[in-house]
Amino acid sequence: MKFDRMKKTALITGGTRGIGLGIAWQLAAQGYGLALNGRRGEEEVEPVLEELNQQAPGVIYCRGDIANKAERERILKLAVNAFGKINLLVNNAGIPPAERRDLLEMSEESYDRVLETNLKGPFFLSQALARQMIDWKREQPGFEACIVNISSVSATVASVNRGEYCISKAGMGMMTKLFAARLGEHDIPVFEIRPGVVETDMTSGVKEKYDRLITDGLSIQKRWGSPEDVGKVVASLASGQFAYSTGQVIMVDGGITVQRL
Repeated sequence: MKFDRMKKTALITGGTRGIGLGIAWQLAAQGYGLALNGRRGEEEVEPVLEELNQQAPGVIYCRGDIANKAERERILKLAVNAFGKINLLVNNAGIPPAERRDLLEMSEESYDRVLETNLKGPFFLSQALARQMIDWKREQPGFEACIVNISSVSATVASVNRGEYCISKAGMGMMTKLFAARLGEHDIPVFEIRPGVVETDMTSGVKEKYDRLITDGLSIQKRWGSPEDVGKVVASLASGQFAYSTGQVIMVDGGITVQRL
């Protein structure tokens, strides 16, 4: 399947649910063609794709695990074959530990599982697509490209019962700086967004806990964040309005990380 190659396009990992889907809706409203990655079966995501197709100029599903090299390559190949080029990569896919354990009890298996999905996968997907973005910019004057990494306040806020997750997000912070520095000469900006407590299926199991914490003043704005909140920021960054701000971190956390007395 091939689509109108004059449209801007985005590849969003973890793009069929939660924050990724919120991003997809905002980019669809901006006229982006969408390549959405996830690990669920196609029959499970079909209703989401059908809804998005009502607004976006084209939507495809690129099933695969970004932690796996062969599947990463297939995801990228599917997206490029469908759209001809990718203007925007959103590294959104991420997983929590399967079981929260104290730092002194964390297993190597859990560490490897989280780091491979949350950091290794995004790094090498960015590397592969950045090479192609550079080629497209050389071949097509005016071609615009951008990378947005979805990190977390956990990049700097320590949680000792999910240390592997915090380490993965802190690593993504440096990954953002590295790619911004390397791609600057090619005019490809790279950004990082650090969401706070966002209401998704991934946080449903701790809703009661964070309802209480938010009421008690965890964040300045006394509400949960939404996938739409993050999606609006991605759409703004992708629009080129922040073209001279590469390497920067945008907090979407309701003020959780603002130091207060």
